[in-house]
Parts: sequence; C-alpha cells; structure tokens
Amino acid sequence: MKFSRRRFIAVTTVLASALAVGRRATAADAGAGVVQETDANAQALGYKADAGRVDHAKYPKFHAGDACANCQFFQGKAGATTGACAIFGGKQVNAKGWCNSYTKKA
Repeated sequence: MKFSRRRFIAVTTVLASALAVGRRATAADAGAGVVQETDANAQALGYKADAGRVDHAKYPKFHAGDACANCQFFQGKAGATTGACAIFGGKQVNAKGWCNSYTKKA
C-alpha cells in the first residue's frame, strides 16, 4: 500500500479537525456549573440568585421585574428555573436572579 502525499494531507486535515472539535467540547464541559454569589465574577457584577435581594442603593440600574429570565444573556428555555448565561461563560444562573450586566430582551 502506497501512502501518497495527497492522502497524507487529507488524513492530517481530518485528524486536526477532530482534535479541535474535541478540545472545544472539553472546554464547553469545563464551563458548565452553577454560578455562586461568592464567585469572583459574580461579586464583581453584583449577581444575586434572588433579584429581591439586590441592593437598590448600590445598583440603581436595577428595576422591579428585572431578572435573568428576561435578560438577553439568559440562554435557558422559557419557564425554566435555571439556564446558561453568556456573561458567566455558560454557567447556570437562577432565572429569578440578577446581575449588573442585565439587559432586557428585545
């Protein structure tokens, strides 16, 4: 069996693509988890798992009714109690939560 240059390049391309996809899947799995209010990013953004506990004086941007469930960064399904958040790298946030990056869905 002769291994031609053309076949070598084709096989190498396929293997490199498979390796890249595998690394991407591993990175996505590592991002999974639940955001805790004690996490550094959560504290920096004023994340609260319950929007009712947001300090109105510290975060004047907050308005009654604002919650992760109606934020454009919330990736959970309608009616879900938790969902992934783009701001927190795909980690799960409480649908009734809030952070200072809140942006109302259009």
